[in-house]
Amino acid sequence: MAKKKVKIDHSACIGCGCCVGSFPEDFQFNDAGLAEPVTGEAEAEAADLCPVGAISVEE
Repeated sequence: MAKKKVKIDHSACIGCGCCVGSFPEDFQFNDAGLAEPVTGEAEAEAADLCPVGAISVEE
């Protein structure tokens, strides 16, 4: 699948790791323990995995 541009709302992120665990090539934890996109692009399905809706996908 084609990757899409993604953003993470750090005020909503709880650092649960769903995105990092499911898409380790696309997400990593920052020093604060919150998710960060590695390249700014990820599989769109990552947004569906986030339990708090912190990941947004630009269409």
